[in-house]
Amino acid sequence: MSLLSDIINLNLSESTQKIIAEYIWIGGSGTDLRSKARTLPGPVEDPAKLPKWNYDGSSTNQAPGDDSEVILYPQAIFKDPFRRGSNILVICDAYTPAGEPIPTNKRAAAAKIFSHPDVAKEEPWYGIEQEYTLLQKDTNWPLGWPIGGFPGPQGPYYCGAGADKAFGRDIVDAHYKACLYAGINISGINAEVMPGQWEFQVGPTEGIAAGDQIWAARYILERITEIAGVVLSLDPKPIKGDWNGAGAHCNYSTKSMRNDGGIEVIKKAIEKLSLRHKEHIAAYGEGNERRLTGHHETADINTFSWGVANRGASVRVGRDTEKQGKGYFEDRRPASNMDPYVVTSMIAETTILTK
Repeated sequence: MSLLSDIINLNLSESTQKIIAEYIWIGGSGTDLRSKARTLPGPVEDPAKLPKWNYDGSSTNQAPGDDSEVILYPQAIFKDPFRRGSNILVICDAYTPAGEPIPTNKRAAAAKIFSHPDVAKEEPWYGIEQEYTLLQKDTNWPLGWPIGGFPGPQGPYYCGAGADKAFGRDIVDAHYKACLYAGINISGINAEVMPGQWEFQVGPTEGIAAGDQIWAARYILERITEIAGVVLSLDPKPIKGDWNGAGAHCNYSTKSMRNDGGIEVIKKAIEKLSLRHKEHIAAYGEGNERRLTGHHETADINTFSWGVANRGASVRVGRDTEKQGKGYFEDRRPASNMDPYVVTSMIAETTILTK
């Protein structure tokens, strides 16, 4: 008799040309991921060739019950690491039947900014450091922590190894490989300062692809933690007290910054960011005030600052960038639960389109 795992791992290509497409979208909270699957007649590589679909927006807090239909527009395709073969994951955004983006569709506004000729000419690159916390399912307490208690103080956990320091490495490695399989430009992983907290990095990616790839990577991580019976948290400060929070630092450069003399362009961009500090903070994630305290490698939420190699600043310029006179800088303000469409497009808008 076949085992369940045997059935799950069936190779569909042995018996049919049909594939399964998992349509993924962002729910009403702005951070919850939803998905459903459909059968297609054959392999598809271009999202423009995928059919639009609909869902019940009243069940995701995105539409009223008496007019509940929301339309999914396929935008990006990734290989499916769970079903494998020619099956795909499809990142979608959501519209009304009349073709208007629904209020929680942040991708549409970002796409307009990235398609602006002045932005496209600058080829904005992003490298996003997504921090997250793994929680024990029944207690919502960090993985590896004694129930109702605390581990030893921070220090040995960052990039640590060992059963008493690294908790959840099998989940993290599975996610790493699954993202590479999917075609996401994941560039690395590491254990973070707080035990049970980890980070993955995506990039460099250009323009709207940065948001698509972060959302796809988050979805894959949600699915892997589901299999492992562990809860994924993107809360920017999951544990009160003397514990590091979780951010999503955004490394950024434009073509002008990467060219000779780019350091002056970087300085002008940072000045523009300083003038819109409050607007950026308001868009950089819920609960960020609990994280940006001026402690635990953060700047105070109310004060903009920047410095070379300073992880206590709002914006950090790396030593290599200073030395070479060109390169990128890091916006350290975004929270772990930020919307990458909002953050990446806002940085481009402020630094390129604001005069």
